[in-house]
Amino acid sequence: MKLFMAALDTETNTFAPLPTGARAFAEGFVAHGDATRLPENYCSAQLYAWRRRAAALGWSVTESLCAYAEPGGVTARAVYEAFRDEILQDLRHAMPVDAVLLALHGAMVADGHDDCEGDLLAAVRAIVGPDVPVGAELDLHCHLSDAMMEAATALVAYKEYPHTDIAERAEHLFGLIADAAAGRTRPVMAAFDCRMIGMFRPTAQPLRGFVDQMIAQEGREGILSLSLAHGFPWGDVADVGVKMLAIADGDAGRAVAAARHFGETLFAMRKEVAPAFLTVDAALEVALDVATDNAPGPVVIADVADNPGGGAPGDATFFLKAVLERRIDRVMLGYFWDPVAVRFCMEAGVGATLDLRIGGKCGVASGAPVDLRATVMGLAEQVTQRFGEAPVAMGPSAWVRADGVDIVLCSLRTQTFHPEGMAALGLDPSACRIMVVKSNQHFHAGFAPIASEILYASSPGALSQDFAGFPYTKRAGRFWPRDEDPFCPDDRVIAAQVTA
Repeated sequence: MKLFMAALDTETNTFAPLPTGARAFAEGFVAHGDATRLPENYCSAQLYAWRRRAAALGWSVTESLCAYAEPGGVTARAVYEAFRDEILQDLRHAMPVDAVLLALHGAMVADGHDDCEGDLLAAVRAIVGPDVPVGAELDLHCHLSDAMMEAATALVAYKEYPHTDIAERAEHLFGLIADAAAGRTRPVMAAFDCRMIGMFRPTAQPLRGFVDQMIAQEGREGILSLSLAHGFPWGDVADVGVKMLAIADGDAGRAVAAARHFGETLFAMRKEVAPAFLTVDAALEVALDVATDNAPGPVVIADVADNPGGGAPGDATFFLKAVLERRIDRVMLGYFWDPVAVRFCMEAGVGATLDLRIGGKCGVASGAPVDLRATVMGLAEQVTQRFGEAPVAMGPSAWVRADGVDIVLCSLRTQTFHPEGMAALGLDPSACRIMVVKSNQHFHAGFAPIASEILYASSPGALSQDFAGFPYTKRAGRFWPRDEDPFCPDDRVIAAQVTA
């Protein structure tokens, strides 16, 4: 057997003011066919898993592009098309192949391409023909389009958020495609449009139980795989929204029934799974009540509206200003994307006190910059933090203190995953009463073990949580929460799509 594999991953916030171009990918990760000869990282984890499985089976492997950029605004057309064409050219040179595996995101948008994954998968299918199994692993915040469904043999999304199961789902997808290539199974996919838009947390009930039910059903009664595509609500594309995906073995009706059953179950609990968010002021009030001297750890507040993992700049100052105005001390805020401020700190050196302008550089959603008389407490040229077991670069970074408030600044835009980015600069997380982290949910794996309580707050940043009021221009039809019940009585049973 001969396997072809590649990876292309970025998440596009079409409302964000940050263009995603060649430099964004260069700062993320780009490898031209040799990712699995380099240290394993977030982007290459699936390729590593697939190469290991292929080697165990004696398969030969052709490895193509592996590229990742931090989520941001629309990708430059020339950049996407160059990456796509590199993958396709490598595939042509590798032909004939027995299987194709792609590590994609599912919410990548480029100039002229609202559905990059569908475009790439359709082109791959045109090269390999109708009989070669083609599989793709997707982020659970993916859009699920007709083009993706029609071109792929099997699509598998992460189940967890934080994404702690990337390698596990890669193994699962490899098994599906290997079985299909050997003729042991005939995957058939069906998707159910749940007519919901939002962000959801599998770490909390009742969604935790729903995910566990999906896992328990896989491999039973002819169901090969189940994926909940949460969607990415900050993408103005036709397929934005939650969809339930089922893969059955050769039985389209079974796939449709499973997708509909799980999709309707999720829709019925839509209000219970929708997370609530505090305001900035309310979050700080609660944190101050909880963060007593007897608390077992700091209170962690997620500043979800300035999450770089959703395409926000990571330099919003709303929480910083509120903390300073309230004169709250022993607070850590970060990680602020501010390479200019980091440069000034590097020039001044540890121990220096200087006038420093922080944040507020990327537009209205970043708020106004904050001017502080700050002392440089710690510096490092190359700071990393973990996402799962993979290192994530923060670049040259600085820890500064002003008015009893600690601020961690980084040069490479990234959301806050782990407190080790603080520790690398000499800042002891246990010394903080309150931490305000720029993340939506990925921080949870790293910070939950040290937190006395976790709060979620929505500032006026770039990632508004008002999904009912979003100015979508391409999504057709009704959806919750804009419509209380977007299903009409007579069309619930036909809101499914099947591919064979």
